[in-house]
Amino acid sequence: MNVLSKIARVLWIRQYRAAFLRTRVVAATEHDRILAGLGLDTVVDIGANRGQFALCIRRLYPQARIISFEPLQQAAATFHRTFSSDPRVTLFSKAVAAESGSASLHVPRWDGSSSLLPIAQAQRDNFPFMQEARLETVETAPLAACIDAGSIKGRALLKLDVQGFELAALRGCEDLLDRFSFVYVEASFVELYVGQPLATEVVAFLLARGLKLTCVANLSSGRSQRPIQADFLFSRS
Repeated sequence: MNVLSKIARVLWIRQYRAAFLRTRVVAATEHDRILAGLGLDTVVDIGANRGQFALCIRRLYPQARIISFEPLQQAAATFHRTFSSDPRVTLFSKAVAAESGSASLHVPRWDGSSSLLPIAQAQRDNFPFMQEARLETVETAPLAACIDAGSIKGRALLKLDVQGFELAALRGCEDLLDRFSFVYVEASFVELYVGQPLATEVVAFLLARGLKLTCVANLSSGRSQRPIQADFLFSRS
């Protein structure tokens, strides 16, 4: 979905338009067609940023419980404003990882691509505004240190958009992974962050844990001639 189409959809759909006018958050409408029809009751949203993904979930699933994680201070503050009146949304200002502690978040000029891994040259070559602007110290924790199994009710989706940190975040979710009917994760075919596991490793990790790859969507090329990242949907059924 190109930028103009996305903005047009945000302005056309009432819920998205209202959020944009209130907090300037642009809903991640590219996920609508992938997530529709999954019948979700609970969504754990890791790498929530300003709530772009959570807005899509709330429109598609008005009664779903949304549990989001966003360690970046400014983004988390905007998320709070966007969902301040929604009692079924919870935000943890943490990064999900295998261990509790703290880490340095690499924040580029466009902070939606912030990562716990250093920004690689391929990221700077393919996307604008990817020069590192600052480091921000953030808190890390496994998912099970923040929520328990009883919080993940019904048909549940685990979403990860963590900019190269996918395998480490998935290991931080492993104690609760069998509670999820679906996993939806962004992964890359080239190293956009230094030392990141590529899509083949992320896919292999989830296949080995009983999940089935059911959809590859939202291929992104940047300035490349070929797609360099995509969203992968896994299912237990």
